[in-house]
Amino acid sequence: MEHVPPPAEELALLDRELAELDARRAQLLTRRSWLLAALRPPAPTAAPGWNPSGWGAPPGASAQPWGYVPKQPSAPRGAQNVLLTLGGLLLTVAAVAFTLVSWGSMGIGGRSAVLAAVTLGALIAPAVLLRRGLAATAEALAALALALTLLDVYAVHAVAAPDADGLGFTAVASAVLAALWTAYGLALGTLRLPLPAAVVLAQWPLLFWAWAAGAPALVVGWALLATAVLDGAIARRGKGAGVRVTACVGGSAMGFSALMVGLALSTTASGPFGAVAPGALLLAAAAAALTGAWRAPKGFARTGGVVAGLAAVAAVGGVPAAELPGGWRVLAYLLCGLALTGVVRAGVPRDAARGVLAASGVVVAGALVWALRPLAVVLLGPGTLLSDVWAGPPEGFRAALGTTLPWSELAAAPVVLALVAGLLGAAHRWWPSVVRISAPLAAPRTADTGTPGAGAPGAVGAAAPWPGWSGWTTWSGAGAGVGRRPSAATLRGVVGAGAVALGWGAFLLAGALLDVPYALAVAGETALVGGLLALAVRGTGRGRGETAMPVTALVAAVAGAVSVGVLSLASEGASYAVFGALAALFAGAAVRAAGSELPRAVFAVAAVVWGTVLTGLAGRSLGLAPQETAPLVLVVPALTVLLGARLRRNPVALPVELTGALGALVAVGLAASEAPFLALVLALCGVLAAGAAVRPERRPVAGYLAAALFVLATWVRLAASEVSFPEAYTLPVTVPALVVGVLRRRRDPEASSWAAYGPGLAATLLPSMAVALTDTDWLRPLLLGTAALVITLLGARYRLQALLLLGGAVLALDGLHELTPYVVQVAGALPRWLPPALAGLLLLVVGATYEQRLRDARRLRDALGRMR
Repeated sequence: MEHVPPPAEELALLDRELAELDARRAQLLTRRSWLLAALRPPAPTAAPGWNPSGWGAPPGASAQPWGYVPKQPSAPRGAQNVLLTLGGLLLTVAAVAFTLVSWGSMGIGGRSAVLAAVTLGALIAPAVLLRRGLAATAEALAALALALTLLDVYAVHAVAAPDADGLGFTAVASAVLAALWTAYGLALGTLRLPLPAAVVLAQWPLLFWAWAAGAPALVVGWALLATAVLDGAIARRGKGAGVRVTACVGGSAMGFSALMVGLALSTTASGPFGAVAPGALLLAAAAAALTGAWRAPKGFARTGGVVAGLAAVAAVGGVPAAELPGGWRVLAYLLCGLALTGVVRAGVPRDAARGVLAASGVVVAGALVWALRPLAVVLLGPGTLLSDVWAGPPEGFRAALGTTLPWSELAAAPVVLALVAGLLGAAHRWWPSVVRISAPLAAPRTADTGTPGAGAPGAVGAAAPWPGWSGWTTWSGAGAGVGRRPSAATLRGVVGAGAVALGWGAFLLAGALLDVPYALAVAGETALVGGLLALAVRGTGRGRGETAMPVTALVAAVAGAVSVGVLSLASEGASYAVFGALAALFAGAAVRAAGSELPRAVFAVAAVVWGTVLTGLAGRSLGLAPQETAPLVLVVPALTVLLGARLRRNPVALPVELTGALGALVAVGLAASEAPFLALVLALCGVLAAGAAVRPERRPVAGYLAAALFVLATWVRLAASEVSFPEAYTLPVTVPALVVGVLRRRRDPEASSWAAYGPGLAATLLPSMAVALTDTDWLRPLLLGTAALVITLLGARYRLQALLLLGGAVLALDGLHELTPYVVQVAGALPRWLPPALAGLLLLVVGATYEQRLRDARRLRDALGRMR
């Protein structure tokens, strides 16, 4: 059996996967032990003979189930915390009011003494309270002390240094307060507020210093980056979760701000030399992010890798981009983004390297999104030609698009698409080498987690279900269960599909940017559709994991065929050439395709559509009106009926015939404006349906459809001839049809009444009903109602469903038509509130007896179902 990937490579993948499963199992067992210990209540002072497990319990006592945790009485901490919070808030408000309002009524000595004494007391009190076990009160006073130190700083600036620069003083004060609160928090390690508050204060010294010094934006960026680095160090070695979380949030905000400053300076630089300094800032940020991601947990490591990769691309790509024209800057960043893939061989830890690769993917995706706009214009722009078909070929490709774009600024778009398509194509071609190079990142290493590898006790593994198995299972997340990664063949197919799609887009964009002649553009796009069809046909017989490329080629071929078909409508000769070639190409693809029936059906359906368009073009060339073109359009549906008879039970036959039926519906729409042509088209469609009904597998649907079309054609013809007595034409048809139905029922008592009597009755009842609705005389409604009543009674007597339903429906409509004037007259005489009231009462009655009404409806349905 052929192995994909090779056996040695697959064995290495399985070994790595088993090692990951062992490591994950060890982690989960450790976590389970910890959770059990946390859930198990402390052993109480037990009375003699008491057993916490429930074994040997006294009579009447029930043993506790496994994992049951007795509910412990909890102290009313909620009310206490609310009271302490409100008390601290009131004290803070009082201190602020004292500082801002009553400060001026005291001398300098009194001011200093009061504020210093209050602050010193607020700082000392938490230490005393902690020794007495009052932690919540200590936290509240520590918060008050923090607010008082901020007021002290304000007081010092207002009294001792009123002329000092506010920004510079704030920078120094925040640094001093951060140091003091750090020392205070370390001295009183039990308090949770001082150290996070010190981290918050540490965010501002460098930023306010640069702001106060009037430093340029680049210096501000460096200050922000230095603060972010400091936050990273605190987040890594800080004491307590609150400190680390606060440092992470602050570092993220400061680092993001530094990156934005560097990016703004880099993109607006006047030249390459002007982009060097911002690039250095961005590179320093990338190095800091990668250093932080080096030994960080999985999520942080990947995030750091993404940030490092994007910053490096902005730094390096910004230097040449500052010299290039606007449209080519994207290419500079794209090349730098592609260069990030070298991290695979750089020895970077696995999770950080994955983040860098994700950054490379983001850059590539951004460049492709930028190129999508002109590609969409190339594909959809020819739609403007639909308003003036065959107006004459334009001078160039761009003139046929009907939109104006700054094509000079989009010159790099096809290069971007072609470059990425080439790289994906190369990866698809040398896929085993790509798998071998990226193997260290494809599966986790046990060294990264520090857990035992393969062979550890309790290892979990699964044998391959068959030789050459190329799929493998992996943990999709912590405790999330086991998921399946896509196989190597599937990934390779996706890469190849991307190469096909981007290469197709690059070809189309190149023609628009070069503004090739109209004829060359039409011929080139048609040839490209042929190439895509060849690729789709070639891949239809491959395995399940390799279907991405042929499916992508098929979708691109259909989209390209629609685009070039609309583009060809500018010229009569081009229209015939393109749609003829498309019909031939798709028909040939349907014949040559192997394997799955879905691609073959798509090819065949598309060929039928293009053939239908050709018949419509022929009618326009002959100078026919739309209604005169309708019979010509029916040529393709007739061919599909013949082709369906040839294919018979082939799965492709049904889609082809349904597409032909849609073509017939188009013909009906074209002839709708002229009743005589509409009657002719309906009759021809009935002939086609009757031809399809010859086949047993189509008879149940096509037979009824043919009868309905013939009857409808008759009605339309009678209406077009302004016949006021249709019964003179319909009764000669109804009588022999009913005789034939009676003979058939005698020969086959199990035959349906719809097949035996339905067409004959409908041929007269329905046209007569249509005329009766507009007839002001009383004779026709009376005769029609009498005939419908007789037919309904016969249907009920002989249990014939067609007679009962057709006669009952016509009788009800006829009676409603006759009663309508009187109902309107009565309704006008009633109060306006009465109809809604009656409707509401009816709904209440129906709702109250809903079950009974439902049973009645079911009995009626069953009774009708038992009729023939």
